[in-house]
Amino acid sequence: MKKRINIEGMSCNHCVMHVKNALSEVAGVKSVEVSLEGKYALVDVEGASDDAMKAAVEDAGYDVISIVEA
Repeated sequence: MKKRINIEGMSCNHCVMHVKNALSEVAGVKSVEVSLEGKYALVDVEGASDDAMKAAVEDAGYDVISIVEA
């Protein structure tokens, strides 16, 4: 299943890598693509909870606006 996480606070490619690395650490996340321009991450998940992904992004210092099925 793919999820789209809408994120505020990313301003550079370093931010993109920080978010990508944080989400990649969540159990059940298979792959992550992050768009700086679109302010979102596309995540292929298998068993990862929305709460766990939200916590990972927020712990990395960014705001999660919403998580929806992609």
